[in-house]
Amino acid sequence: MKKLFVLSLALGLSTVALSQNNKTITVSNPSASTRTELISIPYATFEKHFDLKGAVFTIVDKDQKEFAYQLEKLGKTTVQNVLIQVAIAPKSSLTFGVNGSKPTAFAAKTYARYIPERKDDFAWENDIAAFRAYGKALEGSSEDAQGFDFWAKRTNDLVIDEWYKTGDYHADHGKGLDYYSVGQTLGVGDATPFFGQEVVYHKHYRQYEVLDNGPLRTTFKLIHEPERVKGQQLQVEKTISLDAGSQLNKISYSIKNTTSGSTPVVVGIAKRKEEKPQVLNDEKNGILAYWEPAEGDKITGTAVILPGVKYVFKDSPKQFLLATTVKNNKPLIYFTGAAFNKAGKITSFDQWQSYVKTFRNNLDQPLTIKYSK
Repeated sequence: MKKLFVLSLALGLSTVALSQNNKTITVSNPSASTRTELISIPYATFEKHFDLKGAVFTIVDKDQKEFAYQLEKLGKTTVQNVLIQVAIAPKSSLTFGVNGSKPTAFAAKTYARYIPERKDDFAWENDIAAFRAYGKALEGSSEDAQGFDFWAKRTNDLVIDEWYKTGDYHADHGKGLDYYSVGQTLGVGDATPFFGQEVVYHKHYRQYEVLDNGPLRTTFKLIHEPERVKGQQLQVEKTISLDAGSQLNKISYSIKNTTSGSTPVVVGIAKRKEEKPQVLNDEKNGILAYWEPAEGDKITGTAVILPGVKYVFKDSPKQFLLATTVKNNKPLIYFTGAAFNKAGKITSFDQWQSYVKTFRNNLDQPLTIKYSK
Protein backbone atom coordinates (compact mmCIF):
# COMPACT_ATOMS: atom_id res chain seq x y z
CA MET A 1 0.00 0.00 0.00
CA LYS A 2 1.33 3.45 -0.92
CA LYS A 3 0.11 6.65 0.66
CA LEU A 4 1.42 9.87 -0.89
CA PHE A 5 1.74 12.96 1.24
CA VAL A 6 2.26 16.55 0.19
CA LEU A 7 3.22 17.87 3.58
CA SER A 8 2.26 21.45 2.96
CA LEU A 9 -1.37 20.42 2.62
CA ALA A 10 -1.43 19.73 6.36
CA LEU A 11 -1.34 23.49 6.83
CA GLY A 12 -4.13 24.04 4.33
CA LEU A 13 -2.36 27.09 2.88
CA SER A 14 -1.28 28.20 -0.59
CA THR A 15 2.35 28.57 -1.61
CA VAL A 16 3.84 32.03 -1.02
CA ALA A 17 7.36 33.34 -1.18
CA LEU A 18 9.31 33.29 2.06
CA SER A 19 11.22 36.29 3.31
CA GLN A 20 14.86 35.95 2.31
CA ASN A 21 16.32 36.02 5.83
CA ASN A 22 19.03 33.45 5.02
CA LYS A 23 18.60 31.87 8.44
CA THR A 24 19.54 28.23 8.94
CA ILE A 25 19.41 25.44 11.48
CA THR A 26 22.41 23.17 12.10
CA VAL A 27 21.96 19.63 13.45
CA SER A 28 25.04 17.94 14.96
CA ASN A 29 25.73 14.32 15.80
CA PRO A 30 27.92 14.00 18.93
CA SER A 31 28.00 10.20 18.81
CA ALA A 32 30.34 7.72 17.14
CA SER A 33 27.55 6.15 15.07
CA THR A 34 25.82 7.16 11.85
CA ARG A 35 22.38 8.48 12.72
CA THR A 36 19.25 8.30 10.58
CA GLU A 37 16.35 9.53 12.67
CA LEU A 38 13.75 12.23 13.19
CA ILE A 39 14.49 15.51 14.90
CA SER A 40 11.63 17.42 16.47
CA ILE A 41 11.47 21.23 16.49
CA PRO A 42 8.57 23.10 18.09
CA TYR A 43 6.54 24.54 15.24
CA ALA A 44 6.26 27.97 16.88
CA THR A 45 10.06 28.14 17.14
CA PHE A 46 10.52 26.96 13.55
CA GLU A 47 7.93 29.40 12.23
CA LYS A 48 9.44 32.35 14.08
CA HIS A 49 13.04 31.49 13.15
CA PHE A 50 12.29 31.33 9.43
CA ASP A 51 9.63 34.05 9.48
CA LEU A 52 7.20 31.70 7.77
CA LYS A 53 4.00 33.63 8.37
CA GLY A 54 2.02 30.45 7.72
CA ALA A 55 3.67 29.79 4.37
CA VAL A 56 4.05 26.51 2.54
CA PHE A 57 7.74 25.62 2.60
CA THR A 58 10.40 23.13 1.59
CA ILE A 59 13.36 22.25 3.81
CA VAL A 60 16.63 22.12 1.86
CA ASP A 61 20.38 22.01 2.40
CA LYS A 62 22.92 24.30 0.71
CA ASP A 63 22.72 22.19 -2.46
CA GLN A 64 18.91 22.43 -2.49
CA LYS A 65 18.60 18.76 -1.53
CA GLU A 66 15.17 18.33 0.01
CA PHE A 67 14.46 16.87 3.46
CA ALA A 68 11.28 14.90 4.17
CA TYR A 69 9.30 16.31 7.06
CA GLN A 70 6.03 15.90 8.95
CA LEU A 71 3.88 18.45 10.74
CA GLU A 72 3.07 16.74 14.03
CA LYS A 73 -0.19 17.66 15.78
CA LEU A 74 -0.22 15.19 18.71
CA GLY A 75 -4.01 15.01 18.52
CA LYS A 76 -4.48 18.79 18.63
CA THR A 77 -6.04 21.03 15.99
CA THR A 78 -2.84 22.98 15.34
CA VAL A 79 0.68 21.90 14.41
CA GLN A 80 2.88 21.29 17.47
CA ASN A 81 6.21 20.19 15.98
CA VAL A 82 8.11 19.88 12.74
CA LEU A 83 9.61 16.39 12.40
CA ILE A 84 12.52 16.28 9.97
CA GLN A 85 14.20 13.10 8.78
CA VAL A 86 17.99 13.50 8.84
CA ALA A 87 20.99 11.27 8.18
CA ILE A 88 24.27 12.38 9.79
CA ALA A 89 27.67 10.73 9.89
CA PRO A 90 29.51 10.30 13.24
CA LYS A 91 30.81 13.52 14.81
CA SER A 92 29.35 15.49 11.90
CA SER A 93 26.66 18.07 11.26
CA LEU A 94 24.30 19.26 8.57
CA THR A 95 22.72 22.64 7.94
CA PHE A 96 19.39 23.39 6.33
CA GLY A 97 17.15 26.30 5.52
CA VAL A 98 13.77 26.75 3.87
CA ASN A 99 12.43 28.09 0.60
CA GLY A 100 8.93 28.88 -0.53
CA SER A 101 8.46 26.08 -3.02
CA LYS A 102 5.94 23.30 -2.68
CA PRO A 103 7.49 20.17 -1.08
CA THR A 104 7.77 16.99 -3.10
CA ALA A 105 5.20 14.30 -2.38
CA PHE A 106 6.58 11.04 -0.98
CA ALA A 107 5.22 7.68 0.13
CA ALA A 108 4.21 7.38 3.77
CA LYS A 109 6.53 5.27 5.90
CA THR A 110 4.33 4.81 8.99
CA TYR A 111 0.68 3.86 9.42
CA ALA A 112 -1.82 2.61 12.01
CA ARG A 113 -5.49 1.77 12.19
CA TYR A 114 -8.21 0.00 14.13
CA ILE A 115 -9.15 -3.36 12.54
CA PRO A 116 -12.84 -4.03 13.28
CA GLU A 117 -12.90 -6.79 10.66
CA ARG A 118 -10.42 -8.86 12.72
CA LYS A 119 -11.81 -8.92 16.26
CA ASP A 120 -10.85 -5.39 17.30
CA ASP A 121 -7.14 -5.65 16.48
CA PHE A 122 -5.19 -2.42 16.40
CA ALA A 123 -2.24 -2.65 14.00
CA TRP A 124 0.63 -0.31 13.23
CA GLU A 125 3.77 -0.38 11.10
CA ASN A 126 6.65 1.49 9.56
CA ASP A 127 8.78 0.71 6.53
CA ILE A 128 10.58 -2.20 8.24
CA ALA A 129 8.32 -3.72 10.92
CA ALA A 130 4.69 -4.19 11.91
CA PHE A 131 2.93 -4.79 15.24
CA ARG A 132 -0.55 -5.26 16.66
CA ALA A 133 -2.45 -5.18 19.93
CA TYR A 134 -5.49 -7.32 20.69
CA GLY A 135 -8.94 -5.91 21.40
CA LYS A 136 -12.15 -6.74 23.22
CA ALA A 137 -13.61 -9.13 20.61
CA LEU A 138 -10.67 -11.52 21.03
CA GLU A 139 -10.92 -11.54 24.82
CA GLY A 140 -11.88 -14.91 26.27
CA SER A 141 -12.01 -16.62 22.87
CA SER A 142 -10.05 -19.72 21.88
CA GLU A 143 -7.65 -17.40 19.99
CA ASP A 144 -7.09 -15.06 22.92
CA ALA A 145 -3.54 -13.79 23.45
CA GLN A 146 -2.12 -11.08 25.67
CA GLY A 147 0.85 -8.96 24.64
CA PHE A 148 2.05 -7.09 21.56
CA ASP A 149 2.33 -9.13 18.37
CA PHE A 150 5.04 -8.73 15.71
CA TRP A 151 4.61 -9.15 11.96
CA ALA A 152 7.83 -10.21 10.26
CA LYS A 153 7.95 -7.94 7.22
CA ARG A 154 10.69 -8.13 4.60
CA THR A 155 9.51 -5.25 2.44
CA ASN A 156 9.55 -1.48 2.76
CA ASP A 157 5.92 -1.39 1.63
CA LEU A 158 3.13 -0.79 4.11
CA VAL A 159 1.27 -4.10 4.34
CA ILE A 160 -1.41 -3.83 7.02
CA ASP A 161 -4.34 -3.10 4.72
CA GLU A 162 -3.19 -5.63 2.12
CA TRP A 163 -2.66 -8.45 4.61
CA TYR A 164 -5.92 -7.91 6.45
CA LYS A 165 -7.81 -7.72 3.14
CA THR A 166 -6.53 -11.09 1.97
CA GLY A 167 -6.38 -12.67 5.42
CA ASP A 168 -3.50 -14.75 4.10
CA TYR A 169 -0.65 -13.43 6.22
CA HIS A 170 0.54 -16.62 7.90
CA ALA A 171 2.35 -17.62 4.70
CA ASP A 172 5.19 -15.65 3.12
CA HIS A 173 4.30 -14.51 -0.40
CA GLY A 174 7.39 -12.34 -0.75
CA LYS A 175 6.70 -9.55 1.75
CA GLY A 176 6.98 -11.50 5.00
CA LEU A 177 4.41 -13.07 7.29
CA ASP A 178 2.91 -13.32 10.76
CA TYR A 179 4.56 -16.28 12.44
CA TYR A 180 5.40 -14.79 15.84
CA SER A 181 3.59 -16.50 18.73
CA VAL A 182 2.31 -14.36 21.62
CA GLY A 183 -0.05 -16.64 23.53
CA GLN A 184 -0.32 -16.00 27.26
CA THR A 185 2.76 -13.78 27.39
CA LEU A 186 3.56 -10.10 26.99
CA GLY A 187 4.80 -10.80 23.47
CA VAL A 188 7.05 -8.02 22.19
CA GLY A 189 7.46 -5.72 25.17
CA ASP A 190 3.97 -5.16 26.52
CA ALA A 191 3.50 -4.32 30.21
CA THR A 192 1.02 -5.42 32.86
CA PRO A 193 0.52 -5.36 36.66
CA PHE A 194 2.65 -7.70 38.79
CA PHE A 195 1.10 -8.49 42.17
CA GLY A 196 2.57 -10.98 44.64
CA GLN A 197 5.21 -12.06 42.10
CA GLU A 198 2.38 -12.97 39.72
CA VAL A 199 1.86 -11.60 36.22
CA VAL A 200 -1.72 -10.29 36.19
CA TYR A 201 -3.09 -9.53 32.72
CA HIS A 202 -5.64 -6.76 32.57
CA LYS A 203 -8.37 -6.74 29.95
CA HIS A 204 -7.58 -5.75 26.37
CA TYR A 205 -7.86 -2.15 25.26
CA ARG A 206 -11.34 -0.70 24.80
CA GLN A 207 -10.74 2.64 23.06
CA TYR A 208 -8.10 4.07 20.78
CA GLU A 209 -7.09 7.53 19.64
CA VAL A 210 -4.80 8.20 16.68
CA LEU A 211 -2.79 11.36 17.41
CA ASP A 212 -0.70 11.41 14.20
CA ASN A 213 -0.69 8.94 11.34
CA GLY A 214 2.51 9.41 9.39
CA PRO A 215 4.07 9.92 7.06
CA LEU A 216 7.23 9.74 9.23
CA ARG A 217 5.88 9.13 12.73
CA THR A 218 2.66 7.50 13.86
CA THR A 219 1.45 8.03 17.43
CA PHE A 220 -1.69 6.63 19.05
CA LYS A 221 -3.25 5.77 22.40
CA LEU A 222 -4.76 2.50 23.56
CA ILE A 223 -7.12 3.10 26.47
CA HIS A 224 -8.22 0.35 28.86
CA GLU A 225 -11.39 0.54 30.92
CA PRO A 226 -11.21 0.94 34.73
CA GLU A 227 -10.75 -2.48 36.27
CA ARG A 228 -10.38 -4.01 39.73
CA VAL A 229 -7.18 -6.09 39.80
CA LYS A 230 -6.14 -7.97 42.95
CA GLY A 231 -8.11 -5.59 45.14
CA GLN A 232 -6.83 -2.42 43.47
CA GLN A 233 -8.75 -0.14 41.13
CA LEU A 234 -6.66 0.51 38.00
CA GLN A 235 -6.97 2.20 34.65
CA VAL A 236 -4.24 1.71 32.05
CA GLU A 237 -3.41 3.91 29.08
CA LYS A 238 -0.63 3.27 26.56
CA THR A 239 0.73 5.87 24.16
CA ILE A 240 2.74 4.26 21.36
CA SER A 241 4.92 5.99 18.81
CA LEU A 242 6.79 4.47 15.85
CA ASP A 243 9.21 6.35 13.59
CA ALA A 244 10.16 5.54 10.02
CA GLY A 245 13.25 3.33 9.86
CA SER A 246 13.18 2.27 13.51
CA GLN A 247 12.96 -1.31 14.80
CA LEU A 248 11.76 0.00 18.17
CA ASN A 249 8.56 1.66 19.38
CA LYS A 250 8.47 4.29 22.11
CA ILE A 251 5.93 3.34 24.78
CA SER A 252 4.41 5.47 27.53
CA TYR A 253 2.63 3.13 29.96
CA SER A 254 0.42 4.96 32.45
CA ILE A 255 -1.58 3.52 35.35
CA LYS A 256 -4.10 5.46 37.40
CA ASN A 257 -4.43 3.57 40.67
CA THR A 258 -7.16 4.95 42.93
CA THR A 259 -6.24 2.47 45.67
CA SER A 260 -2.51 3.16 45.88
CA GLY A 261 0.00 5.79 44.78
CA SER A 262 2.03 3.27 42.80
CA THR A 263 1.62 -0.08 41.06
CA PRO A 264 4.09 -2.94 40.58
CA VAL A 265 4.36 -3.89 36.89
CA VAL A 266 6.44 -6.01 34.54
CA VAL A 267 7.55 -5.42 30.97
CA GLY A 268 8.20 -8.69 29.17
CA ILE A 269 9.15 -10.51 26.00
CA ALA A 270 8.03 -14.01 25.08
CA LYS A 271 10.55 -16.82 25.61
CA ARG A 272 10.76 -19.99 23.54
CA LYS A 273 11.49 -23.52 24.74
CA GLU A 274 15.27 -23.94 24.54
CA GLU A 275 18.06 -24.91 26.90
CA LYS A 276 20.47 -22.04 26.27
CA PRO A 277 18.65 -18.94 25.02
CA GLN A 278 20.65 -16.19 23.34
CA VAL A 279 19.73 -13.31 25.61
CA LEU A 280 21.43 -10.11 26.76
CA ASN A 281 20.41 -8.69 30.13
CA ASP A 282 22.32 -5.44 30.68
CA GLU A 283 20.76 -3.97 33.82
CA LYS A 284 23.26 -1.09 33.95
CA ASN A 285 21.99 0.26 30.64
CA GLY A 286 18.45 -1.07 30.89
CA ILE A 287 18.71 -3.44 27.93
CA LEU A 288 17.04 -6.80 27.41
CA ALA A 289 17.64 -8.37 23.98
CA TYR A 290 16.66 -11.86 22.82
CA TRP A 291 17.50 -13.78 19.64
CA GLU A 292 14.90 -16.50 19.24
CA PRO A 293 15.69 -20.03 18.05
CA ALA A 294 15.20 -20.57 14.33
CA GLU A 295 11.92 -21.81 12.90
CA GLY A 296 13.20 -23.25 9.64
CA ASP A 297 14.99 -20.29 8.04
CA LYS A 298 13.10 -17.68 10.10
CA ILE A 299 14.47 -15.94 13.21
CA THR A 300 13.04 -13.06 15.23
CA GLY A 301 14.98 -10.80 17.55
CA THR A 302 13.08 -8.93 20.28
CA ALA A 303 14.19 -6.28 22.76
CA VAL A 304 13.17 -3.89 25.52
CA ILE A 305 15.05 -0.79 26.66
CA LEU A 306 14.17 0.80 30.01
CA PRO A 307 16.44 3.85 30.17
CA GLY A 308 17.07 5.19 33.66
CA VAL A 309 14.62 2.76 35.28
CA LYS A 310 15.44 0.52 38.24
CA TYR A 311 14.09 -2.97 37.68
CA VAL A 312 14.60 -6.61 38.62
CA PHE A 313 15.18 -9.20 35.90
CA LYS A 314 13.10 -12.37 36.18
CA ASP A 315 13.61 -15.42 33.98
CA SER A 316 10.29 -17.26 33.98
CA PRO A 317 9.41 -20.36 31.94
CA LYS A 318 7.38 -18.51 29.29
CA GLN A 319 8.89 -15.03 29.25
CA PHE A 320 11.70 -12.75 30.33
CA LEU A 321 10.38 -10.10 32.71
CA LEU A 322 11.61 -6.73 33.95
CA ALA A 323 9.84 -5.87 37.21
CA THR A 324 9.52 -2.25 38.29
CA THR A 325 7.01 0.21 39.75
CA VAL A 326 4.85 2.83 38.06
CA LYS A 327 3.70 5.83 40.08
CA ASN A 328 0.42 7.62 39.48
CA ASN A 329 0.85 10.58 37.12
CA LYS A 330 4.34 9.40 36.11
CA PRO A 331 4.20 7.06 33.11
CA LEU A 332 6.82 4.40 32.49
CA ILE A 333 8.70 5.40 29.33
CA TYR A 334 10.48 2.62 27.47
CA PHE A 335 11.31 1.26 24.02
CA THR A 336 10.48 -2.11 22.54
CA GLY A 337 10.47 -3.82 19.17
CA ALA A 338 11.74 -6.60 16.97
CA ALA A 339 13.73 -7.58 13.89
CA PHE A 340 13.30 -10.32 11.29
CA ASN A 341 16.40 -12.02 9.89
CA LYS A 342 14.93 -12.47 6.38
CA ALA A 343 14.46 -8.71 6.05
CA GLY A 344 18.23 -8.73 5.54
CA LYS A 345 19.14 -5.80 7.80
CA ILE A 346 19.79 -7.75 11.01
CA THR A 347 20.64 -11.42 10.58
CA SER A 348 22.50 -12.47 13.76
CA PHE A 349 22.39 -12.03 17.52
CA ASP A 350 25.59 -9.97 17.38
CA GLN A 351 23.99 -7.56 14.92
CA TRP A 352 20.82 -7.36 17.02
CA GLN A 353 22.78 -6.61 20.18
CA SER A 354 24.77 -3.97 18.32
CA TYR A 355 21.60 -2.30 17.04
CA VAL A 356 19.97 -2.21 20.47
CA LYS A 357 23.12 -0.99 22.23
CA THR A 358 23.62 1.76 19.66
CA PHE A 359 19.97 2.82 20.01
CA ARG A 360 20.46 2.97 23.78
CA ASN A 361 23.69 4.96 23.52
CA ASN A 362 22.03 7.43 21.17
CA LEU A 363 19.37 8.18 23.78
CA ASP A 364 22.16 9.56 25.97
CA GLN A 365 23.68 11.50 23.08
CA PRO A 366 20.79 13.20 21.31
CA LEU A 367 21.33 15.15 18.14
CA THR A 368 21.83 18.83 18.97
CA ILE A 369 20.11 21.73 17.21
CA LYS A 370 21.60 25.20 16.75
CA TYR A 371 19.72 28.17 15.28
CA SER A 372 21.58 30.75 13.23
CA LYS A 373 20.94 34.36 14.15
